[in-house]
Amino acid sequence: MSRRPVLAVALAAGALLLTCLPSAAAQRPGGGDARLSIVTLSTRPDVVTGGDVLVCVGVPRGLDPDDVRVTRDGTDVTSAFTATGATPGTLTGLVTALREGGNRLVAAVPGRPGARAVLQVRDHPSTGPVISGPHERPFVCGTESFKLVDGSTLGPPLDEDCSIATRVDHAYRSTDGTVKPLADPAGRPADLATTTTTTGARVPFLIRIETGTLNRGVYQISMLADPVAPEPTRTRPAEGWNGRLVYTFGGGCRGGWYTQGADTGGVLDTEMLGRGYAVASSSLNVFGNNCNDLLASETTMMVKEHFVERYGVPRFTIGWGCSGGSYQSYQTADNYPGLLDGIIVGCSFPDVTSATNTTLLDSRLLDHYFTATAPDEFSAGQQTAVAGFRERASIPNLSDGAKRLDPDAEFPAALPADQRYDARTNPDGARGTVFDHTVNVYGTDRRTGAALRPLDNVGVQYGLDALNAGAIDKKQFIDLNSRVGGIDRDAEFTAGRTAADAEATEAAYGTGRILWGGAGLASTAVIDHRSYTDDLPGGDIHMAVHGFSTRARLIAANGHADNQVMLAEDNRHGFSLRSPALRYALTEMDAWLTSLTSDAARPEWTEWTARDVVAHKPAGLTDACWTKDAEPKKIEQRLGYDNPGECGALYPAFPTPRLVAGAPLADDVIACAREAIDPADYAVTFTGDELRQLRAAFPSGVCDWSSRGQGQRPPVDTWQSVEDRGAAR
Repeated sequence: MSRRPVLAVALAAGALLLTCLPSAAAQRPGGGDARLSIVTLSTRPDVVTGGDVLVCVGVPRGLDPDDVRVTRDGTDVTSAFTATGATPGTLTGLVTALREGGNRLVAAVPGRPGARAVLQVRDHPSTGPVISGPHERPFVCGTESFKLVDGSTLGPPLDEDCSIATRVDHAYRSTDGTVKPLADPAGRPADLATTTTTTGARVPFLIRIETGTLNRGVYQISMLADPVAPEPTRTRPAEGWNGRLVYTFGGGCRGGWYTQGADTGGVLDTEMLGRGYAVASSSLNVFGNNCNDLLASETTMMVKEHFVERYGVPRFTIGWGCSGGSYQSYQTADNYPGLLDGIIVGCSFPDVTSATNTTLLDSRLLDHYFTATAPDEFSAGQQTAVAGFRERASIPNLSDGAKRLDPDAEFPAALPADQRYDARTNPDGARGTVFDHTVNVYGTDRRTGAALRPLDNVGVQYGLDALNAGAIDKKQFIDLNSRVGGIDRDAEFTAGRTAADAEATEAAYGTGRILWGGAGLASTAVIDHRSYTDDLPGGDIHMAVHGFSTRARLIAANGHADNQVMLAEDNRHGFSLRSPALRYALTEMDAWLTSLTSDAARPEWTEWTARDVVAHKPAGLTDACWTKDAEPKKIEQRLGYDNPGECGALYPAFPTPRLVAGAPLADDVIACAREAIDPADYAVTFTGDELRQLRAAFPSGVCDWSSRGQGQRPPVDTWQSVEDRGAAR
């Protein structure tokens, strides 16, 4: 049974040292503890940033809180601490002037030798890095393109880390439904709307937006706050804040490297703000700017730390994101438990590294085979049968998406041409692949300097299910698998298959770059929303199967997926709160987490378990779909890859090329274990000559999908940190 947080250990992998950070205390100070205690509230003690940290001292019965003294490396900082009214027996304070590196905090009662608690705190610069390894270079600032609510930009950066001076802007929701800048903070526009929050507060719809930089990204935090009232603080929150935080994650991936970016995941959604949520995000939480989930988790950690220190500890935090935003939500929840208490994701995938990249690789190879290697040998229907997609157009569509595997195919427009990799003219330039972007985890190839790759298709029998179903014949099957080939590190087609680098593959699994689902995610409340796009005529990467792959991983890791609810509807609203399904999801997630975090649920404030999460799920919150009618109707039923019932008929799931080749639904195998070809495994009968051809196509054997993949294992643990022994490219 999973418990939050999970203790961590250490792993040495190849050229990398993966250091896991100590767990935070599992009990809130005060409570029933008979000893003096000291813990950090804004972040874990080993990942503090920016020279300050919010600290809580628990004072047991029998000691007077007024007698407690707190020191930082011998300097008295007691004056920073005040009693916490809601929690008798606790003192809370923001400890400042931390030095980078180690700091020693001591809480003690003079004259009482046993009344003493010590906490080691490690501080890091607000520009990072903390857990993601050396900064990526080059790195292009986006401040001069980052638009504020009034249409102006942040202007030039202050330093090479793309920093800006923190600023506060004000806006309001008009009665026409739009967000407008508030030119005069003391004014009340005639079209100013009002709203009632989830806590029942009726307030004017005035929005406060803080913008600054952390970890080289531009962050924003918005909330309802009247600019004529005192500035909101953690001891005096804004009247309109409901005490809850939504952290938004943006989508994308292609070209998402080497830049700060000029947008966030969005902090001005009027449905979220109108309910009273504070909303936070960063430009490095948009995968169109940064397609590195480890860097995204680090940024989330730093922004949330700042939020807590400035505005107070939220009752809970909801992660919110579609596509690349779903990667971040799922992987942050699993790998860094405690940052997100619940997640609402859409157009979802488990992660970039496994299901997505393998589907893109397979699509690129199949598209090349069908159009260049064996044109006119497969009908359109046969091509679709081999690929598995609902629409044949998804083959070239996803082949184009494989540009993220190509070092010189796509770069952000802001990156100067002379800094970009070109195999012939600029071999030392920045390489635009997801692997090179995450080189701190994967390491580099000593010969080429390129990042090592957890990417493989050795042993994959493309079109296996199509062959066994009679959709293609034996000759087509043998030719396809004999000549489909692979790609090299420069994404050039090769006659041989693509073989994964063992070191990178082990790191992908061991560090959580491949979603496991059995760590923090096991005790996270999850609502997975699918805006159905499998039937788009032009093809689409956001296929329903990927959500079921995530569910399969949860079941494999935990024995169930009872903490995950799946919702499906048509694509008319996309992933926006115009959707009735998503409005429902936000309401139900709030109820779920409100129940989970109630004092009745946790009278001693022990951290909740996976069992607790399931127990507090609202009784009426179940899998469901909405019909395609003008006024959609909700249908409650289990959603599944097997397409059951009316929901399955409305929104059927289709396989990927790897699943057609026999891979498990979890789609989490990078390099398969292999076995010798056995004629009995096929629904057709091969002649002796055909078997010789087939064995020649698979000299090391075919995939044994009943076994774990090469290097496949759960992550070493949660809260890992990457320390690179060399320099990052």
